[in-house]
Amino acid sequence: MKSLKLSVLALVTVAALPAQANQFAVGAAVVVSPSPYAGDQDRVLPIPMVSYEGEHAYFKGLTGGVHVWQNEQHRVSVNAYYLPLSFKPDDSDIYAMKRLDKRNATLMAGLLYRYTHPTLGVVRVDIGADTLNNSNGVLGDIGYLYRFNFGQWGVTPGIGVTWASSNHNEYYYGVSGAESMRSGLAQYQPGSSWTPYIELSVGYRINQNWSAFLAARGMALPKEVKDSPMVDSSVSGTLIAGFNYAF
Repeated sequence: MKSLKLSVLALVTVAALPAQANQFAVGAAVVVSPSPYAGDQDRVLPIPMVSYEGEHAYFKGLTGGVHVWQNEQHRVSVNAYYLPLSFKPDDSDIYAMKRLDKRNATLMAGLLYRYTHPTLGVVRVDIGADTLNNSNGVLGDIGYLYRFNFGQWGVTPGIGVTWASSNHNEYYYGVSGAESMRSGLAQYQPGSSWTPYIELSVGYRINQNWSAFLAARGMALPKEVKDSPMVDSSVSGTLIAGFNYAF
């Protein structure tokens, strides 16, 4: 998993959610995600889907956690998730990019708050920090979702914004002085950033056990990212499609 972005995590988490509590589901999905890095190829990646939502714990795709407090509308969880954003210099077809340092994927951990209202929708707030000392960065996300049900179909549009700390952006998009000397790219040290996004998830329940899903997210890359010499795009997005079998 090379240049997939945080949006993959969010969409896989939505798609992996079982329809009922205490339900275990397995399946598979295909993720299509453009790379933000210059000279890097877009990714088409298969991902296994394993999910479970219990009274005290859950795991969904690339994330899992423990519920520390909840009632009918509020839930606070300690969570951890795999952040697959990374850069491998040898994958780029641009010589200057090949002279840069590798950026590794990491494991993030933090808190997740979810507010669910039967008529107003869902608000989610997530904050996590790098646990493997790769970027020593922090990511925060706040989003609003509203689900529409049409028989066997479920349609969930959403909007939100992601905050990234300066350490996160510097690790994944910055160019150090040593890298600048090797590659010829300008030295670059970004600050923290805010990234707005929109998303849409569509699910179809085939029968009692089988369901299919399609989810997409689009985002406008912030100035701190798109101004990096490593980046050649101002917008980005992710598409995921697959199926689940619930036991």
